[in-house]
Amino acid sequence: MTNNIIDKKTVLAICYDFDKTLSPDDMQAQGFIQSLKKEVENFWNESNGLARENDMDQNLAWMYKMAKESRGKHVFNKNTLMEYGSEVKLYPGVETWFDRINNYGEKNDVLVEHYIISSGLKEMIEGTTVAKHFKKIYASSFYYDEDGVAVWPAQCVNYTNKTQYLFRIKKGALNVNDATVNDFISEDEVRVPFRNMVYIGDSDTDIPCMKLVSINGGFSIGVYGANSKNKVFKMMEEHRIKYFAEADYSEGSDLEVLVKNIIKRTAANEILEIKSTECMQEMKSERKNKDEQFILKEDLIDKLNESSSFAQTHEIIKSMNHIGNWEDNQIEKIFKIASSNGQVKYILNDTDIKKFYLKIYDKKYIDVIPNDVLDILEIEI
Repeated sequence: MTNNIIDKKTVLAICYDFDKTLSPDDMQAQGFIQSLKKEVENFWNESNGLARENDMDQNLAWMYKMAKESRGKHVFNKNTLMEYGSEVKLYPGVETWFDRINNYGEKNDVLVEHYIISSGLKEMIEGTTVAKHFKKIYASSFYYDEDGVAVWPAQCVNYTNKTQYLFRIKKGALNVNDATVNDFISEDEVRVPFRNMVYIGDSDTDIPCMKLVSINGGFSIGVYGANSKNKVFKMMEEHRIKYFAEADYSEGSDLEVLVKNIIKRTAANEILEIKSTECMQEMKSERKNKDEQFILKEDLIDKLNESSSFAQTHEIIKSMNHIGNWEDNQIEKIFKIASSNGQVKYILNDTDIKKFYLKIYDKKYIDVIPNDVLDILEIEI
């Protein structure tokens, strides 16, 4: 086992949607839309209508509406958005959730990292009291001009492109412009394999991420507000999620117990994964610079050792006869099999079997060939 595997820390990435996952409502509807002198329902209806009429992405539509409707009402800049973000309500327990989960991870030798993958606004999420706990926040955001005013979308995150951020987390290519996310990396080299990911979301927009995590051995959790389980029941029926729990992040809640059990399972599972990686590396090391002929010979020796019938033994010896050069340690194995495997030993005097053994025999092997095999083959010591 190489040192990088010994020292590699097990990382569990917990990825969250934001609206109605960590917060009980859309972030824009918790003060910002009201500041525009708009009814929340009317704002969304107008925004969705704009998207339909112009073949426009729905997220781009509400981002446009936010910027346009802000004119003459307040300066539409990052500070304004962060201020409204600071007023966003969070579900019970969210404020202390991250420290509790991180501490539990440490006790189980697991490094827990938290990520946001949201169609909401990055700037508003950055204004919340819990923003400091996220290793990376992936969400829609604005480009700001020289005066700091938001003038154009910089990022637009919707349900169809959310999955790219899971691949970024997997490979450690966290910057949104890091093209190495497209590079091939073997599974034993990725930073966070999908099996070590948890995705927590609440709705249809999270389904692609939930499905991707689930089918690759990770953990998808649907959360619901009080007395509204229908969405998670539907996702469960359609095999989108593995678990569901109320969006209660308080100490001792069902959600906390579930995530802690996932941490424990991750810790135990990684022991087996590390062993699997060790075995793979040993195999690669042993077979390094070995050609196909060498591997074929090793396979035939294994088959001879496991032969369970006379007919099978004859077929294997027939194949072995076509090989001209055997390495010394392989010949030693073949002679030992003639003694240890009764299916071989019993027919050792059959013409084809005996002929093969005598063909590969050399006096230099006399000390390693079992005496009973020497007697049957009538080889003089």
